[in-house]
Amino acid sequence: MNQVNCPVCGKKCVKSGKTKAGSQRWFCKECKTSLTHKIDNDSKELQIFLDWLFGKEAQSTMPGEGRTFRRKTAKFWDIWPMSPKIEESKDILFLDGIYLGRKACVLICCDEKNVLGWYLCRYEHAGAWMALMKRIAEPRMVVSDGGTGFAKALKKCGQTQNTKDVCFMYSATAPSTNNRIEGGINSRLREMLRNHRGLSIERRIKAVYWWCYMHSPEPLSLSEMIKIMPTDKSIAAIYQRMNEKNRLEKSLSIWGDAIVWSDFHKTNKTYVEWD
Repeated sequence: MNQVNCPVCGKKCVKSGKTKAGSQRWFCKECKTSLTHKIDNDSKELQIFLDWLFGKEAQSTMPGEGRTFRRKTAKFWDIWPMSPKIEESKDILFLDGIYLGRKACVLICCDEKNVLGWYLCRYEHAGAWMALMKRIAEPRMVVSDGGTGFAKALKKCGQTQNTKDVCFMYSATAPSTNNRIEGGINSRLREMLRNHRGLSIERRIKAVYWWCYMHSPEPLSLSEMIKIMPTDKSIAAIYQRMNEKNRLEKSLSIWGDAIVWSDFHKTNKTYVEWD
């Protein structure tokens, strides 16, 4: 077993018997702390899942035709790896999109080394391009193949931001191999999806998300990803709270709609006093 360090003081711990359940107990001589070391199986299973996703191994060749693998890794299909916020300005950014279905497109932004952002939309349009670039610092140059809505997005950005010093280059006739994304990233994504034919559209999208995140500048550790990244359940809970809030706001009376005191309590100005 690997050396266990104390979570309180960081010093090395020594073995100190076992618990009633049979787990190894550890003791820190520095701060007198007793603890049991839990093996992080989730991180190991996530690494196995990513190795399979980015590799060529078929589940049919696994022991038990992949049944054990699917049981242990099914939970990772619920995770949505989100793009980081890029605050450091880059010299050149490359933008392009990859279609995974009739109404499923992932827009991708990268520099010469890493994937910087990705955004899911139904098709390429100005709003989607702007949403992609909101989390990325303004670069000196942007290269694109002139996808649908890209020129409109540039025009809107020019009206809301100071983009005079940014050079935008796009050409619909340029060879795809000249595009950093199309010739480098999209080709690898398509190869990954070919190696795992039969995935549902949702899993194809998440597979692209996983690949982009693991090729981002500074991905989190596996254990941190499991704790931090949103899941289907957490996103559904957010939407449920938003819907409940909207229903509550619609049920409340707005100015001019509420019943006021004078509607049911009329006063007679001529009345002076009781007899």
